[in-house]
Amino acid sequence: MTDSILFWNAVALEANRVSHSDPDKREQNGPTISSRALAIVHLAMYDAYAGVEGNAATFPPYLNVPFTQTPGTSHADAVAGAAFTTLSALFKTQIDFFEAQQSAFDTGNQSYLFGVEVGNAMLADRAGDPGAGDNGYQISLGHGRHRVDPDNPGQGFHAPYYGMQCKGFAISERHTLDKPPFDDSEYLKSLQQVRAKGIKPELMGTLPNDLFDDKRTPLESVIGVYWAYDGANRLGTPPRLYNQIIRLVAVKQGNSEGDNARLFAFVNAAMADAGILAWEQKYCHDFWRPVVGIREHDASCGPGARNPEDAGSEISEDADPSWLPLGAPNTNTLLKNLTPPFPAYPSGHATFGAAAFHVTRLFYGKGLGNNGKPYDSNGNIIADDLFDDLSFVSEELNGGNRDNNGTVRPRHVRNFPGGLGEMIIENGISRIFLGVHWSFDAFALKGKKPNLKKDRIGGVPLGLKIATDIFDFGGGIAPKLSTVEPTEAIPTKPTPPATLGGCADEQEETETRMVQTPFPSGISPR
Repeated sequence: MTDSILFWNAVALEANRVSHSDPDKREQNGPTISSRALAIVHLAMYDAYAGVEGNAATFPPYLNVPFTQTPGTSHADAVAGAAFTTLSALFKTQIDFFEAQQSAFDTGNQSYLFGVEVGNAMLADRAGDPGAGDNGYQISLGHGRHRVDPDNPGQGFHAPYYGMQCKGFAISERHTLDKPPFDDSEYLKSLQQVRAKGIKPELMGTLPNDLFDDKRTPLESVIGVYWAYDGANRLGTPPRLYNQIIRLVAVKQGNSEGDNARLFAFVNAAMADAGILAWEQKYCHDFWRPVVGIREHDASCGPGARNPEDAGSEISEDADPSWLPLGAPNTNTLLKNLTPPFPAYPSGHATFGAAAFHVTRLFYGKGLGNNGKPYDSNGNIIADDLFDDLSFVSEELNGGNRDNNGTVRPRHVRNFPGGLGEMIIENGISRIFLGVHWSFDAFALKGKKPNLKKDRIGGVPLGLKIATDIFDFGGGIAPKLSTVEPTEAIPTKPTPPATLGGCADEQEETETRMVQTPFPSGISPR
């Protein structure tokens, strides 16, 4: 019979895709909420499988709750009951699709009923999680703070309170990051890099000569698009992409059904916790995106320029008030590309990818050097052989999906000799080539290479820590229920970013804050 874990994993990934494609079925959308949904489904499937297995030493239960139903003897039917129950609750508009997938399973036997009970228990455990709404979130007008993409001024803010208001899935602690570099030589190098590498194609001719030679190459354009999956039409979110890749690894490694129950529980719990901790750090540090930072680099630019000393008759040569990025691709639409609607630091892509790929490496006993770290003495990622003889075609470049001009992108087959470790780095750096992230959003640099020894800078180190924590906390067997509680209650009034988690600079005066609206009062969009 078909592996039930891989079967329902594919169903869950299709639900993610549809949720970002059909305007009448948009239920679990965006990186945070979609990673949460996938974790709920896969942890329920794991617990259903573990219940039938009945051996706490090799399949310790994730939820510590008593069940009234006995597990029975069918792993596949128990998994089906858990998957169907969670998916139907999370994606209510897709229930007909889920029902159609049950024909290969016995929905009336004891194991299926046990799976249903497990699924309901998992949903109950996460019932208190917040949504991704902005709840009237207030922005800062300060230099260096996040504001909306000026090319998409109505975009709003995704999940400003989510990270702090969520309890953990499988982490043992809340991992944090140091502040990103700002107004120093490291920041300036990153600004110059993304200004050249991430610029909108039709604006490349505006680059100064010293940056024009470092402009984005065709390969870098491919890499940027390859890893995107920015909630795009017919594609979904990055957690879907990373699951697709790890499926290939699982098949190549000859996983048993039980192996897959454990692996995909680890992977999706890691990404759910990545969504929680990355978003907590994003809204703590509240750091601006390149589209704002490059346009407003000069002290005379932006709403924070309020004092006479901010004024000037010239602007810095590193500022470009008309700069725009290539942008996260709005695939299969005719809409503008975009900068995502949340702060830059750390990169969500980098955190999700590092967490998912590294926990997979740990599962197979890979990805650690002689120092016990995922990087060597020079700060380079440890390579692995998990993708040897494999290749992957991103759906962004599958020969069928279209860019936002309506042009079909070519099919591109890509391999990774350095394995999932190479993917961790390329996935992180890809966002620079779209112009939506700074290099330090992914990792610190040593020269032009990643320096993972600086393990408190960027999403890759954060994701690596999440993966290591979850794997170790679960004893290397399966995810263990986190005891990490939310750090903040749901606010009763709009909260400025400097008070969120205590890692932003001191709060500015009240007059430097405002509620962001798409257009000033009395002005209508054209």
